[in-house]
Amino acid sequence: MIPTGLTAEPDENDVALLIYPRSGLSTKYGVTLANCVGVVDSDYRGAWFIPLINNGKSPFTVENGMRIAQLIPTRILIPEIEVSDNLSETVRGSDGFGSSGIK
Repeated sequence: MIPTGLTAEPDENDVALLIYPRSGLSTKYGVTLANCVGVVDSDYRGAWFIPLINNGKSPFTVENGMRIAQLIPTRILIPEIEVSDNLSETVRGSDGFGSSGIK
């Protein structure tokens, strides 16, 4: 977990701050985010940490000021949730992982 020293308060409630890995770190060094994409909720006020993992063959040292991730502010949908005992039918139905094929 790499501390960034950053915090934020988005001016809208329907915004998530998404933290993505940097492509150069992953392709050149095998260093990426341990959780693929980090999500900073709009109501979170704490400091951000970047969970890096080294999938490479060589040690990698993070130094102060290094660009290790990128932040993308993203609007999110906040739907009204309705509890129901019935869902509409689809072709896929309840078939799980791999059921839609690869082509």
